[in-house]
Amino acid sequence: MNIRKAVIPAAGIGSRLLPLTKAIPKEMLPVGDKPVIEHTVRELVASGITDITIVVSGGKSLIQDHFRPNPALVAQLRADGKTAFADAVEEVGELSRLGHITYLDQHGPYGNGTPVLNAARNLGDEPMLVLWPDDVFVAEVPRAQQLIDAYEATGAPVLALMPMDPAESQRYGVPVVADDQGNGLLRITGLREKPKPKDAPSSFAAIGGYVVTPGIIEELRRQTEA
Repeated sequence: MNIRKAVIPAAGIGSRLLPLTKAIPKEMLPVGDKPVIEHTVRELVASGITDITIVVSGGKSLIQDHFRPNPALVAQLRADGKTAFADAVEEVGELSRLGHITYLDQHGPYGNGTPVLNAARNLGDEPMLVLWPDDVFVAEVPRAQQLIDAYEATGAPVLALMPMDPAESQRYGVPVVADDQGNGLLRITGLREKPKPKDAPSSFAAIGGYVVTPGIIEELRRQTEA
């Protein structure tokens, strides 16, 4: 089944960046000349995703305002001869159409599974990408496309990994690697959260980026209903 849909969990309060995030959602903090969440949306659109659900909480209206088309502002900028700025504003508004961005309020217990479950009720019984709005990855092939390619090659849930210095294992979730399947694919059988270097089961770290399958959704439902 082709992956057409993606979820961006954006309901967090950004506590590690307070007081900066008291008034500005962390997803709207700039990386380069763009809010960090825009990098994620662009990555998804560049990878062929046509349905993006951003799961939000109170105080996140700036995210919606950023991606909302603003023809009046574009017209004013063009009238003032500020063509480059007009093109940039228009391009951001176009992302909302290309990615068919919708917004969903988060409901449920604290945790990374909650926004995925919230979105799954609307997205149906099919695999979906889950990317975080405060990660930026630069790659010749977008990370989202690499995740999609891995799913198409295996038909299994996919977790993005990167090589890690084992001395830094306590900063990451570290996968238990069963075997190397070639072409950059590793089959994993478990994940240990922030193990001591002597207990790290591999030299890889889990990073933001998942393909979540219907089986994972079902397990999340089971766990939250238990």
